[in-house]
Amino acid sequence: MDTRPNQLIQWLIRTLPAASTFLLQRGSGLYATAILIKLAQVNPFAIDRGRMTAGPAIRLLGPVIGVIDDQEIDLGTPRQQAIMVMLATRSRRVVTMTQLVEGLWGDCPPPTAEQSVYTYIAGLRRACEPDRRRREPSKVVVGASGGYVLHVDPSQVDACVFAELLDTARQAVQDHDLDRALGVLDQALALWTGPALSGVPGPFAEGERARLEELHLIALETRADALLQLGRPQETVADLQNLTRRHPLRERSLELLMLALHGCGRQAEALTVFEEARRTLSDELGAMPGEGLRQAHHLVLSGGGEQPGQEHLAPRQLPRDVAGFIGRAKETIRLRSLLDPWDDDPPHPFAAISGPPGVGKSALARHVAHMVRHRFPDGQMYVNLRGGTPNVPRLSSHEIFSRLLRSIGTPDSAIPTDEDEAAALWRSKVQDRRLLVLLDNAADLAQVRPFLSMPLGTAIVVTSRESLVAGDDCVQVSLDPLSDAEARTMLAKLVGAGRISADLDQSTRLVRLCDGFPLALRIAGARLADRPDWTVGALATRLTDERNRLQELETGELAVRSSLAASWNALNGSARVVDGMAARMLALLGVLHVPDITAEAAAVLSESSPVEAERALERLRDAHLLEGSERGRYHLHDLVRLFAGELTAVEERTAPLIRVLGYYAASARSAVKISDPNRVLSTHPRVEALSRRFESAEEAYAWLATEEPTLLAAAVQAMADPDDDVARLGAAIGLALWWYQQKSYRIADLISLGRRLLLTADRLKDEVIAMEAHVHVSTGLYYMGDVDAALRHQEEHLRLAQRLNDQFNVQRAHGNLANLYIRLEKFHDVLDQASAQRVIARQISSDVGERYAQLMLGIAYEGLGQLKDAVVALETGAAMAQRAGDAMHQASFGWTLGKVLIELGEPDAALSVLTDALEASLASKTKSTEAGCLVYLARAHRLLGQTGEAKRRIAEAVVLAERTGSAFWLNVATEERQAIGLAWRSINV
Repeated sequence: MDTRPNQLIQWLIRTLPAASTFLLQRGSGLYATAILIKLAQVNPFAIDRGRMTAGPAIRLLGPVIGVIDDQEIDLGTPRQQAIMVMLATRSRRVVTMTQLVEGLWGDCPPPTAEQSVYTYIAGLRRACEPDRRRREPSKVVVGASGGYVLHVDPSQVDACVFAELLDTARQAVQDHDLDRALGVLDQALALWTGPALSGVPGPFAEGERARLEELHLIALETRADALLQLGRPQETVADLQNLTRRHPLRERSLELLMLALHGCGRQAEALTVFEEARRTLSDELGAMPGEGLRQAHHLVLSGGGEQPGQEHLAPRQLPRDVAGFIGRAKETIRLRSLLDPWDDDPPHPFAAISGPPGVGKSALARHVAHMVRHRFPDGQMYVNLRGGTPNVPRLSSHEIFSRLLRSIGTPDSAIPTDEDEAAALWRSKVQDRRLLVLLDNAADLAQVRPFLSMPLGTAIVVTSRESLVAGDDCVQVSLDPLSDAEARTMLAKLVGAGRISADLDQSTRLVRLCDGFPLALRIAGARLADRPDWTVGALATRLTDERNRLQELETGELAVRSSLAASWNALNGSARVVDGMAARMLALLGVLHVPDITAEAAAVLSESSPVEAERALERLRDAHLLEGSERGRYHLHDLVRLFAGELTAVEERTAPLIRVLGYYAASARSAVKISDPNRVLSTHPRVEALSRRFESAEEAYAWLATEEPTLLAAAVQAMADPDDDVARLGAAIGLALWWYQQKSYRIADLISLGRRLLLTADRLKDEVIAMEAHVHVSTGLYYMGDVDAALRHQEEHLRLAQRLNDQFNVQRAHGNLANLYIRLEKFHDVLDQASAQRVIARQISSDVGERYAQLMLGIAYEGLGQLKDAVVALETGAAMAQRAGDAMHQASFGWTLGKVLIELGEPDAALSVLTDALEASLASKTKSTEAGCLVYLARAHRLLGQTGEAKRRIAEAVVLAERTGSAFWLNVATEERQAIGLAWRSINV
């Protein structure tokens, strides 16, 4: 039998905890996968084995560079590097455009900030994927809703690896595994090649640079501390002297230097360090040395050999640390900084850990408490307050005081029966003690408020499903679900790495079905452990059925449903009015399956006022049954949504659903009409509901942009509902979105939504919905470049319009057919269809139809080489559009006319027309016309010899085409960019 893989694995485990980084960059095949899985059992790295990318490694701990196949790659200008820093430090997470702009320019971005970001993103894509084909989408820097995601594993970012290694080393110190701690720290410090983020500008980089430098100092101090504990002070004196010279006010470094000098028998030098530190602290800060420095001074004076801070006999009540604790690096660092300040200040008096049921609050609290227990030599105490335990009464404040007093040796007979007197006795007993008190599972702030006024030196850590941020001196850490990588690693520890690695795709599917909640993952892991014959995919398939998912997530006394029920029952059984409102609101939110909801929509759903709805939503947010954002939007995690869906009887769901769907349909129609009054929108099916009020076109468009994901989800849910009235409202929402999606270039949504509309029309036997749906599908297919398929749908649209004698849609269909024939270069057919449209449009007095026909005629003449006729037709149409105030048509006529003028050899005239057209295009927010304006502006500048301006415009066009996914405009823009490049080179020869 070949034993080499096992030997290699064992060697890696013993010597290179950071080997995961190496393997992610270079490893492949079965051996590498096996090593990574094995490493995940002993390493804190959350190795995302299911998503290894071919992207670069990113170095931030020095100059910002990328590395592909051992070769450094240039990540561009300092500002482009700053964009990479923001993406890399949040790899695998969406970084919004707002965050990128603010992180680069702060509160005063230039007007061109977003366009500059697009340019930087394009530059990063070229740098990170030099072999990517011209039209191939990026797999590393990927556009996402509202921003971008860097698809690089955190273990390929040196700053992330460094933080993980530092955390591992500090834990090893706590566990007295000092040799391992030194090995890990040496690996971590070897990652540094200079000051972090060298030369990178912007507020985000400044803050991140400070954070990384602080971690660097902690690593150096932790290494020195480990050497001192191993009795090797001579190995750290020089490093500490250099460190204190650079940071003369950093007391922890000074303390370690004193102890190192003392350990080497250099007491006089150690005392000199103290005196210089005392003088510097007094002169610079007006402060005296802290406790750590004073203890070191006393130790040197007494000639003792023990380290400061020895523990005394005291209560040690902490439940054991969670074996193989996973993730939560950011939260752990935050809590440790509060409870174990680096400068030896007293610990923060009150830290709260909040989050939804099953998210791992207690596990994190216990983990951090064990890490900092050395700071509390007088005892570590623990009380389960039973605030979220089903069917068990929560502890009263007096019961808690009694337990704590008994823990520090107070006999029962000496504990007062009065709560206030017990509180006073507790405060007197803990005076001048250094105690850590972990109060687990608090029902609310009222339950723990009597314990918060503690003397300095005592720290209270509280976990609760409720927000406790209103408590005095409270610093609250809120927990979100685990990332995919962390969740997979947790499962690997529960059921064995082999089963998880056997099918990584199914493992990822399973952790997502568990919503990243540790409780759900523990249950899933227990079920797999109990059933060794099950594959991970088998359990994932069982969880896919939403009707049974909560039932599947039960084992023994553990159940996701009962954990969520405890929180909901507490609200539903409360005497407070707002709690009852919140309980009812959660039940109604389970009826509607959308990504998020506003207070206004929730008010319609619950038949309450927006103020009442917001109070209920905020109460659910405080109870961590709902998440909110600064933009006033709220959403449920999937498992909470499934639980909420069980709270309303089937027969009671239709009425609230119809209310909110009607609101969405009416508001979408109103928003489209107000944002662009020249667009004609279908009023079928009929909607009897009040719309949201919009004060301006800008507000209406912004509402559509924000609500589009919610509107799409609501339409899809409604069209799948068995109730015909609900399905019709879903169709109404879907049809209302056509103009917004068409102008915004939402290709995939146009096609998928259109096909759902066709299915709904067939089910309802509604030919009007079908007629409109064919336009949806045809438009999407046209943008995709599948003109033949688009033509079939458009011909069906014409057939249904003629059958229904809908003359507006008949002329509309002729115009759309003309546009499709342009792409097929059948310009005589374009003339026929455009002429037919113009005749009918004039008969029914459809100005918008007549304008569109005029546009098609102009393009047809251009295609036939009749350029003078094209100019006449386009100028006539442009004047019509200007009189109507139709910015979208003005832009269409403008870029087309500009193109014709260029062909006539009049680039000067074209430049003026195209500049106006671009302004109109931006005003109408139509991406296809914007792309056309940019391409032909670039061409006009090139022909006028203005190659610098041409390069700027074509870069904007390429970015826009890539962002919208327009293969047509990307091809045209790329050809023009090549022509500009040739012109540029000829000028500079």
